Amino acid sequence: MARPPRFDTDQLLDAAVLLAASGGPAAVTMSAVAQAVGAPSGSMYHRFPGRTALLAEVWLRTVEHFQEGYFAVLTGEPDPRTAARAASRHVVAWCREHPDEAALLLYGAADFGRSDWSEEHVRRADAGNSRVFAALARLAEALGARDEQARDRVVLALVELPLTVVRRHLRAGNPLPPHAEDLTEQCTAALLA
Repeated sequence: MARPPRFDTDQLLDAAVLLAASGGPAAVTMSAVAQAVGAPSGSMYHRFPGRTALLAEVWLRTVEHFQEGYFAVLTGEPDPRTAARAASRHVVAWCREHPDEAALLLYGAADFGRSDWSEEHVRRADAGNSRVFAALARLAEALGARDEQARDRVVLALVELPLTVVRRHLRAGNPLPPHAEDLTEQCTAALLA
């Protein structure tokens, strides 16, 4: 009977998240992750064919985790204004609850080597993004956003604004202020009034 692995993929990816949060994507190397968990280098190559696959997996696991909750909030409320306020609030709340993952997501997929990802990794990334952007488009339509400027206002209110609220605090290594969710929701409501 084969011995179960001592280090599972999630442990390795958790270590990669911490490395990325503290040192950016450049800090995520096969040897750094192995060292962080006390694993032999072979454990890394057993799960990831190389650094490109590791970077893709750490990015995708993190962004998919965020998108899962964001999508649920975007689509879970029948009133579009309530859904919009909840979605902008969710961004801040998720970042508060997952500060290391949020710090990682302040980078972009390109910073995690997207141009070199496998077709499967690119497909996963595109599918997740398409799902969220389609939900945003449906919500914009429900809010009456008929022209480009109105649709841009929805994206500003539900994506850019919440990220702006968290970015400066996370980049400085500071906790989010207690009023961050309320402030974000109020600004979103004002933009969509």
